[in-house]
Amino acid sequence: MLSLNELLEYRIILASKSPRRLSLLKQMGFKVEVVRFDVNEDYPLNIEYSSIPEYLAEKKAKAFDINKLEEKDILLTADTMVFLNTQTVDKPKDKEDAISLLKKLSNQTHQVITGCSLKTKFKTKSFSVKTEVSFKQLTNEEIIYYVENYKPYDKAGSYGIQEWIGLIGVEKIQGCYYNVMGLPTQEIFNQINHIINTK
Repeated sequence: MLSLNELLEYRIILASKSPRRLSLLKQMGFKVEVVRFDVNEDYPLNIEYSSIPEYLAEKKAKAFDINKLEEKDILLTADTMVFLNTQTVDKPKDKEDAISLLKKLSNQTHQVITGCSLKTKFKTKSFSVKTEVSFKQLTNEEIIYYVENYKPYDKAGSYGIQEWIGLIGVEKIQGCYYNVMGLPTQEIFNQINHIINTK
């Protein structure tokens, strides 16, 4: 079993454009290098909705050349999606779409599911984590204020829980808070421990 210091000597190769994922991994104590490559994010229409994020994370991992990984590198790919009554709530196209999406989430409980894939030179481990988020009844004024001031166009579900709308609008969370930000940190740490210590 590796010590914590030995574990944190591993380098995370993060295949994501998300500044939030990068920040969270650094806060966890890992050395992180960001790589960017484009992957078609289509998925089979007959797949169970809760399996889509993990499917996409695995698809991204498979697109990365494993020969580029050093012995103490761990590739991390992830995909976070928001679902309301099993239907996807995607990133908004524009201001009007963002307002419309938040109106749908208002006074509702939705699911945030992040699929992750960890890959070393020797093995791959994929998993997903679900968090349920309940919003209060948001007013039109609150929704418009948030969209105009925070412009959440790069966020699934049209919101960032760490931003103003989360502070004033979220009534209840069941599951990992950081998962809603895009990275289930506790499970990531557990799985990195597992993948390294079971050769």
